[in-house]
Amino acid sequence: MADKKNTLPAKERMKIARTHMPEQDATARSRNFLEVNLGISAETAQIEATRCIGCGKPGCVSECPVGVKIREVVDLIVAGDYLAAASKMREDNALPAITGRVCPQENQCEGGCILGKKGESVAIGNLERFIADFERTSGQLGLPNIAPATGKSVAIVGSGPAGLSAAGDLIQKGHRVRVFEALHELGGVLVYGIPEFRLPKAIVKQEVNNLRRMGVEFETNVVVGKSVTIDELMTDEGFDAIFIATGAGLPRFLGVPGEHLNGVYSANEFLTRVNLMRAYNFPTSDEPVYDCRDKDVIVVGGGNTAMDAVRTARRLGARSATLVYRRSEAEMPARAEEVKHAKEEGVEFRMLTNPEEFLGDEKGWLTGARCVQMELGEPDASGRRSPVEIKGSDFILPAHLVIIGVGTTANPLVQSTTPDLATTRKNYILADEETTRTSKRGVFAGGDIVTGGATVILAMGAGRKAAKAIHDYLTTGDWETTPAKAVN
Repeated sequence: MADKKNTLPAKERMKIARTHMPEQDATARSRNFLEVNLGISAETAQIEATRCIGCGKPGCVSECPVGVKIREVVDLIVAGDYLAAASKMREDNALPAITGRVCPQENQCEGGCILGKKGESVAIGNLERFIADFERTSGQLGLPNIAPATGKSVAIVGSGPAGLSAAGDLIQKGHRVRVFEALHELGGVLVYGIPEFRLPKAIVKQEVNNLRRMGVEFETNVVVGKSVTIDELMTDEGFDAIFIATGAGLPRFLGVPGEHLNGVYSANEFLTRVNLMRAYNFPTSDEPVYDCRDKDVIVVGGGNTAMDAVRTARRLGARSATLVYRRSEAEMPARAEEVKHAKEEGVEFRMLTNPEEFLGDEKGWLTGARCVQMELGEPDASGRRSPVEIKGSDFILPAHLVIIGVGTTANPLVQSTTPDLATTRKNYILADEETTRTSKRGVFAGGDIVTGGATVILAMGAGRKAAKAIHDYLTTGDWETTPAKAVN
């Protein structure tokens, strides 16, 4: 079976329609936390993999932030050797079951697929998820080769996507790797930020266990900057290099009157309470979040975090779940799939709308949001058209709960306890864009703590860059003390 080749002529392959991911019924799923996307069968995966025309310069590879050898993976799927496909995937991607679920493939690997120029690209994300799920359900693991031990050790601060990706690469090079996590569960934003219906926590746990089987060590409940400092990790603990991948977990607020009212949450806090403290499992678990049942809920923002929050509120029984965004739907950074799913689940979208004040009763409880209508003006620095308030357009939306999902900033703990670690004016760690080197010898940094909030796959790409740079440093001893270019 492993010798099977894709012998169908390219013109015939291009006639095959893209297969689509089966989904849980929208009405049913809007009231449960089971996974929305149900996965594809081996037969479907074979058909989809056959669509690849084997182009000479595969854009899918060049557009992948972690550089997965997608062509080789697809060929192995066509051959029916799914475990070999998983092993090939893991050479570059330590978390295929996760990226197959939450990566914005439409803007990256699938965006580079030549079939997408005139039709629909190969469903690379669905294939990635398939081989990772096949591997898990088969009870076998397609592990990449591990090099002989080098005697060098690396500490990784943070077990989110950047940290886990770096760990997967460094352990393959033969270095000892220990990951330190501040929380009691491993996975960072993968466990506290992304809801169960989009990324089951059992999947995250399995991927972490796969890294354990490769030799990565993990330690939870260690707050680096408080329990132990970066300097102590290097001097007392004897680590030869450190990769800081703490993410950007400090929530941003709007700075409008009434944000102090009971019933106003940051999306970070709301999702952490639901995901990590399992409020979605009420009444089996104690509910550590404001009761959404039969309440009016507003979520402010247009990214994936805001989308996760409003879809979560809907599942917690909200009478109305409304997304408020100050630009139009075309400017929303959220994935098109997430927008589609939210609409199907009954989420109301109020575009070109911005809260200017939150209103409350005499006891300090939220009762509503005074909003204004916006219109789009000239493009801002990011290229998106700036929203401009329409004078006299004020109106009030009733609300028992408001969730602010407009982004995050850098948590300052590591920076404040590492005095020779240079930072930007926004307190992100200053690191070279390509090598992730910081101003402190032997210390590297990447992911959201350098760039600000981004996607899982971009953080993983930073983790891979860091792993390469760390390996080069541990091998040669070469170091440049000044970062070449600030990212943020």
